[in-house]
Amino acid sequence: MAQPRLVALDHPDLPPYPLSPRLRSQLVYFQSGPDAPEHPAHLGEGEYWFDRDEVTKWVMEGVFYLVSPLDTEKATEVELTEEQDSLLVWLETHKVRHARVEE
Repeated sequence: MAQPRLVALDHPDLPPYPLSPRLRSQLVYFQSGPDAPEHPAHLGEGEYWFDRDEVTKWVMEGVFYLVSPLDTEKATEVELTEEQDSLLVWLETHKVRHARVEE
C-alpha cells in the first residue's frame, strides 16, 4: 500500500509531502473555511485550501485551536506535534495554499 502524500496543486514542481495516516486525518484541523481569502468556490475530492496567514500564525505560536462541536463558544488551545509543525512549515516555506491528498 502506497503512503499518502500531499501534492501542492498551486506548485506542481514541488515534491509531495509524505503523510502518516494520523496526519492525514488531521488535515481538517488546518484547512481554511470557505470564507477565507481567495478560497475556490469548489474543492475536488481530497483537496484542501490553507490560509497563509493562519499557517504562519500556527507556526509562530506553536499551537492551534480546536472548537468543540458541543460548545462552539469555546476553543481549546492545542500544542502542535512535531509532525504537524513539520507539515505547517512545509506549507509556509513553499507558500502552498491548494493541495490534494494522493495515495
